[in-house]
Amino acid sequence: MSEVGRHRVVRPEDFAALRPDDLEARLLGKPATMARRDVSRGAEVSLLSARKFWHALGFPNVEDDDAMFTEADQMALMAVARLVREQELDETTALAMTRAFARTTDRLAVWQTQLMAEALAAPGLEAALDEADARAVPDLAAAEAAARKLTDMADELEPLLIYAWRRHLTAAISRMLADADPEQSDQGVRRVVGFADLVSFTSLVRRMTERQLAVMVQRFEALATDIVTAHGGRVIKTVGDEILFVTIGAAPAAAVALDLVETMAEDDLLPDVRVGMAVGPVLSRLGDVFGTTVNRASRLTSVAPAGGVLVDDALATSLATLSGFETTALRRRTLRGIGQVTPSELRRAAGGRKAVPGGRAVPDGRAVPDGRAVPGGRAVPDRKAPS
Repeated sequence: MSEVGRHRVVRPEDFAALRPDDLEARLLGKPATMARRDVSRGAEVSLLSARKFWHALGFPNVEDDDAMFTEADQMALMAVARLVREQELDETTALAMTRAFARTTDRLAVWQTQLMAEALAAPGLEAALDEADARAVPDLAAAEAAARKLTDMADELEPLLIYAWRRHLTAAISRMLADADPEQSDQGVRRVVGFADLVSFTSLVRRMTERQLAVMVQRFEALATDIVTAHGGRVIKTVGDEILFVTIGAAPAAAVALDLVETMAEDDLLPDVRVGMAVGPVLSRLGDVFGTTVNRASRLTSVAPAGGVLVDDALATSLATLSGFETTALRRRTLRGIGQVTPSELRRAAGGRKAVPGGRAVPDGRAVPDGRAVPGGRAVPDRKAPS
């Protein structure tokens, strides 16, 4: 049996079916034959440190003498130990970094297994809208096919994971350096924060099967992410029917909000969205954002009309100096937990043209010089756009 790739020591044809031990051998290099005592001894760390590392990775407790570990686990523990010894990191920071990897890759792995199972599911499994027999969980045949496919693809996917991480690390470091302005307030960095919320989502949930609901949410997340990133923003998180995004400037935030509203309105599968945005200091922690600005944007979203965008006073003021957008102040109102706010409704300026952000290509690679780029490659006639 020849080794293929960095981890794989077993060829795909060596197994007719994938058993748990086979998966470990294929993905981790060898079956689990080591106890935690063996791993900690080989990595030259204490049993207590080995337990802390295992917990930081998000895995459940096991007995010290259970054969639950592989050489890959030992190598990972040695890598964390080197971070502490050679990079002069304290154990708390090293474990926090480990926890960050674990939480991110856990979601990534679940996401990819679900996508692959859906892609390999037999055609015709989807039920009609008023039926209730479509399942979010794949059948056994689809699950086994997805397991084999992902296991076979692991070595090809790994370089992409490292590339994406290094790209995002570069961007994160650049933002950190830009935010480290000595004149910045101690209250946090300044960002435009926005929420986009699917309208009438609760009533849709009652009418749709779990699988149909998953397809709709996945489409919403894909479209929204493409729109936010096309304008240089960041999706902070998605929670079913809602996304939280941030931008550095007012103009890209306005473009994101209006594109979200218009794209969802033109999509036959999705309901309308409503968007609320606010600008001000935010506290950034572990990839999330917190603070009054975030709360204000959330409250504005909850009172925004279907297919509408509401912004706070400060953002309306910033947008007033930019061509291509119009804001109309609405009546003053009290927002729960925020107080009195005068929201403004955001629209495209009359006579404006909507264009591809920065003249970039749409996601399928085709440039659209005078039509609006819609994620997925559709081009629709221009309406209005920032000049």
